[in-house]
Amino acid sequence: MSRLRPGPVALRVCVAVIGVLMIAPTIIIVVASFGSTRSLAFPPEGISTQWYENFFTDAWLPTAKSSLQIAVLTVLLATPLGTMAALGVARSRVPGIRVLQALFIAPMIIPTVILGIGLFQVFSTWRITGSMLGLVLAHTALALPFVFVTVGASLQTVDPALERAAANLGANPLRTFVQITLPLILPGVLSGALFAFVTSLDEVVVAIFLTSPQVTTLPVQIFATLQNYLDPTVAAISTLLLLVTLVVLLVTAVVDRARKTRGGDSPGALR
Repeated sequence: MSRLRPGPVALRVCVAVIGVLMIAPTIIIVVASFGSTRSLAFPPEGISTQWYENFFTDAWLPTAKSSLQIAVLTVLLATPLGTMAALGVARSRVPGIRVLQALFIAPMIIPTVILGIGLFQVFSTWRITGSMLGLVLAHTALALPFVFVTVGASLQTVDPALERAAANLGANPLRTFVQITLPLILPGVLSGALFAFVTSLDEVVVAIFLTSPQVTTLPVQIFATLQNYLDPTVAAISTLLLLVTLVVLLVTAVVDRARKTRGGDSPGALR
């Protein structure tokens, strides 16, 4: 009977410890959201769902609706813009295109505090601070790099000869993209849209600079609440946000699996 060498055993133990450390805070918040005390505590002294009820009946719900609207609008803007940018960079032969690529991913590298200050100055000039338009544009700028990177990675697996063959058969660039390129990069597009949604729903630093009493996002309200006291409603909201993220991930995986089952990985025939 073979024995495991010390190396693999140590590696498995290390991976297990890292996994526990990563998931433990989430489990603690989920469990604490069902506590019965008026202050966030772990382990909870009793079991109650009153903090979930508080979220749906208190002043939290309008803020949650605003965050959801902003996240959806961000996805609708960032996904096509990021896809077109990735396609343009991947298929361009213009000298210095790498500089443009660096500009697209800059929001992922620049500290969000600096981005927040810069966006506040620009949006103040445009007079859109404290508006939903300003928040959507800011979240789009933050989410676009994620779409750009994921779609760009998918484009690396697409053979340009397929697109040239479609052009030789008489397809215009739009038809080539819709029937050849898009089906092949769809997993990257869906992943980018998911990252854009989660980025918008979770963003707090830039939103602090751009929100107003009329338009406030859920993470900003959570941050403001935690400055005063540990409201267990925050744990309930965090659990609901986690559930929403998991549902979006599940839907994306199901759609991708169904597409592959129908043969969606093969480009459509040109007719």
